[in-house]
Amino acid sequence: MLIYPAIDLYEGKAVRLFKGDYQQMTVYSDRPTDIAADFAACGATHMHIVDLQGAKDGTTPNFETVAAIKKEGGLFCEVGGGIRSMETIARYLEAGIDRVILGTAAVTEAGFVKKAVEQYGDKIAVGIDIKDGMVAIKGWTEKSTLTAFDFCAQMQDVGVQTLICTDISKDGAMNGTNHELYSELMKRFDMQIIASGGVSSMEDIVRLRRQNIYGAIIGKAYYIGAVDLKAAIEVAK
Repeated sequence: MLIYPAIDLYEGKAVRLFKGDYQQMTVYSDRPTDIAADFAACGATHMHIVDLQGAKDGTTPNFETVAAIKKEGGLFCEVGGGIRSMETIARYLEAGIDRVILGTAAVTEAGFVKKAVEQYGDKIAVGIDIKDGMVAIKGWTEKSTLTAFDFCAQMQDVGVQTLICTDISKDGAMNGTNHELYSELMKRFDMQIIASGGVSSMEDIVRLRRQNIYGAIIGKAYYIGAVDLKAAIEVAK
């Protein structure tokens, strides 16, 4: 299992939200490149970046920061937040980003994911953010009319290989992740599932690894010292 330590960006700073609430934001660093360097020092090979501003409004205000993190950190980088056009996908990939994550546009624009997958293959992932069993969009500020499992089935049908699945109710709450959800996803679908939201202890890491989950994202637990990143990476192996 791969560990993806995470950097969420807002105005060029590394921040975390509580359960997706932009009004409950904690700033952890105004030098996110330093955090990426620490990830590498801990033995990380992959990392997960989200442009929280972009996720809300469909732009890429933190593009230069993302590019700098990739350049200085040297890790495999997947990036999400505000990627809603083929032009934006191309811009990130040309900047050296290894994989882009489609979210809102995957729900609201029929055919967009299929077109992106046809052109870029496994460089395209889809992020599914779940709120009360439904898919949330626009930086988690709105709920769509799609159920989580229906959406996953649609993504598998168009050739998506990697799915990043977040239970919003668990995100940043430090009370464990939704193991039942990931178990069900593994049973139903043949995609690389990355668990996100509430991965907050070594016990979570061990359980996810035993479920044969492809990857796990560690966010707040890293920033507050609840999980030792170096140890988590070893356990995940």
